[in-house]
Amino acid sequence: MASITLDGLAHAYRPDPQGPKDYALKEINHVWQQGGAYALLGPSGCGKTTLLNIISGLVIPTRGRILFDGRDVTRLPTEARNIAQVFQFPVVYDTMTVRQNLAFPLKNRGVPAERIRARVEEIADRLGLSASLDRKASNLTADAKQKISLGRGLVRPDVAAILFDEPLTVIDPHLKWQLRSMLKEIHRALDLTMIYVTHDQTEALTFADKVVVMHDGAVVQTGTPEELFERPAHTFVGHFIGSPGMNVLPATVEGSTARIGDTTLALAHAYPHLPAGARIELGIRPEFATLAAPGDGVPAKLNRIDDIGRARIARAEIAGRPFAAMVPGEVRLDGSEAGIRFDPRQIHIYADSHLVTGEAIR
Repeated sequence: MASITLDGLAHAYRPDPQGPKDYALKEINHVWQQGGAYALLGPSGCGKTTLLNIISGLVIPTRGRILFDGRDVTRLPTEARNIAQVFQFPVVYDTMTVRQNLAFPLKNRGVPAERIRARVEEIADRLGLSASLDRKASNLTADAKQKISLGRGLVRPDVAAILFDEPLTVIDPHLKWQLRSMLKEIHRALDLTMIYVTHDQTEALTFADKVVVMHDGAVVQTGTPEELFERPAHTFVGHFIGSPGMNVLPATVEGSTARIGDTTLALAHAYPHLPAGARIELGIRPEFATLAAPGDGVPAKLNRIDDIGRARIARAEIAGRPFAAMVPGEVRLDGSEAGIRFDPRQIHIYADSHLVTGEAIR
């Protein structure tokens, strides 16, 4: 097991990068603590897989260093890093049995047969593969094959870290929750450093203790699932985390008052030092905005109400911008005119997409 430090790491696929736009991966300084369960979350093309491949040694970064427990491994090949990597599509040897597949990494390292047998049976039991140990892998389902792929990473007791590159993409939706839960249990039992790459917020938030959110080659926030939801550090995080995502509206802010269109709102904090010339926006999650009668709250145009079972969500517009809000059970409206009430304690202010910390009102 190991802690992994990214020190000034950046990568460009072109040979002569001139500026930030030329970098697929912008400068990152980060520490993955030993034994942590992490997720790398972001849309396709944001740099997640590039970063994972740099950590595993498949790609050498343009600049910066990678340290495993303080040891510089930046230019070491994959086999010298003691990394296990699980890919999107299961990698198994179809002509081998499940037992032989799981034993393969240990056999290659010359581990005694009795220790191999004990370790293989331990990991098979944790993955629910005990009954299939002597079956050929070619006859198994996709989720069972992915369990074998996971098992080959877990079977090595000395592995520094396990890297998962969207491992549940090909798994049936009803089995994903089961496999995520299994991974969480294995992580707690074996104290392994795990880094899980995904574009699916549900996978990231249910697997990881800490989530690293990436956008356009940069890390825009690292935090617990609760921190990402309650205090998005960037408007992208607000949009990407949550269903529906955070509402973001252009605003003018003076002190502890915000103006949206022709409507003013009292804020729970004051913002006396907003950067000059910055694009100012107000963010609030739908969970903290409620549909109301016309004249109550911020004027809005109601387009429709979606019933999602656990709640009803109003799809509306404020100052011509789309807006989502919760619908209380007692609200009944005729026509499209409506109001929306904001919880001032849950309003965030952003300057050029970055969260601004307000000051307590005296």
